[in-house]
Amino acid sequence: MFEKQFKLTENHTNVRTEAVAGITTFMTMAYILAVNPSILSESGMDSNAILIATALASFIGCICMALLANYPFALAPGLGLNAYFAYTVCGIMGYSWQFALLAVFIEGLIFIVLSLTNVREAIFNAIPLQLKRGVSVGIGLFVAFIGLQNANLVVDSSTLVSVVDFTTNFHTVGIGALLAVIGLMIIAILYVKNIKGSILIGILATWILGIICQLTGIYQIDVESGFYSLIPSWANFDITAIRLTFGQCFNLAEIDFNIVDFIVIICSFLFVDMFDTLGTLIGVANKADMLDENGKLSRIKQALLADAIATSAGAVLGTSTTTTFVESSSGVAEGGRTGLSSIVTGFLFLLAIFFAPVFTTIPSFATAPALMFVGFLMISAIAEIDFNELTEAIPAYLCLLCMPLMYSISEGIAVGIISYVVINLACGKAKKITPLMYVLAVLFVLKYIFL
Repeated sequence: MFEKQFKLTENHTNVRTEAVAGITTFMTMAYILAVNPSILSESGMDSNAILIATALASFIGCICMALLANYPFALAPGLGLNAYFAYTVCGIMGYSWQFALLAVFIEGLIFIVLSLTNVREAIFNAIPLQLKRGVSVGIGLFVAFIGLQNANLVVDSSTLVSVVDFTTNFHTVGIGALLAVIGLMIIAILYVKNIKGSILIGILATWILGIICQLTGIYQIDVESGFYSLIPSWANFDITAIRLTFGQCFNLAEIDFNIVDFIVIICSFLFVDMFDTLGTLIGVANKADMLDENGKLSRIKQALLADAIATSAGAVLGTSTTTTFVESSSGVAEGGRTGLSSIVTGFLFLLAIFFAPVFTTIPSFATAPALMFVGFLMISAIAEIDFNELTEAIPAYLCLLCMPLMYSISEGIAVGIISYVVINLACGKAKKITPLMYVLAVLFVLKYIFL
């Protein structure tokens, strides 16, 4: 059955490899079950309802990706977009969370139309191959930077970022950072020894070491500082809470808005979601050798459609924009090549509803080593960039540089596209620039001016 549906042999994989890849992707994404409720609850939504909506939206997105596109890409409510939802739309602008959900729902519908009419596919194909490789490297650096932060190895300082002081707050920050380093070494050694499931083993090993540290008093709970128990507990979880958010995007009694603000908010969601998703697809597909010689991805339309459907479904359930996760690269690194990997990830999200305390207990310092190591795997694409062709290499460099430093995949793509058009136009190589690249460059410039 799996062979016929997912073409495992054709993609040089098997059920075991896909299962391990799906589990690994889930383990690196499981933090969203804790982080998304934490952020969106600032808008006034119920935390338990958000957690359930997050899990269901992720399940729907993963299943759609698997059945429509047969790719190992997993989806979940995206970071950054949820912060914009809670802190800008519902915070600074003062709108209700029902209003924000309606904006997300309409954004999803627009994306469905754009996906069916080949607009998003055309944008994906219009980005030059060298720039796509820069995107892949940039995402690798971005993912690694997220891992360093999640482990508290890199912290805020007078120099913007600095290495953590292991001795200060050793029983919380310090021990977590140390365990993350140990976890990274475990993954690296197992990977070098070609042991299957090395990333997943590293995550679990780091978590188990954390539990041992908690039981022995080396790791100490400090809820106010964000250091929780590493041992699962089922207290205070209400599985029926989804009723509090389901369908609330259609609750017009709670929705009162200015039409101009509404359009701006939808455009903001659209812009960030579109290019975050495109960037993730480029980066992960490049790592999995799924791009053809022209840098195109077959079944891209289906992949984008799955992403769009998940966004609207997530809004109905009660969560912010659902998007393709860059953490999918961890599953790809474990050999995931088909939608069966996404099926496994999706069902684990569904299972997480009933075992939420287990998955939300996995600390960020346990998943951080996986992200740091995936960054290493993705940065290898830099060797494929032709540095002898400067008009191609410089935009790729600017793109990969800006992703981690601007903390945004879409910002990196924006800088890459604008610089590509400007440099090639000024250097007399306008014939290389497609009409759509001109359009994208102008749109990005307008975005910086008006959004």
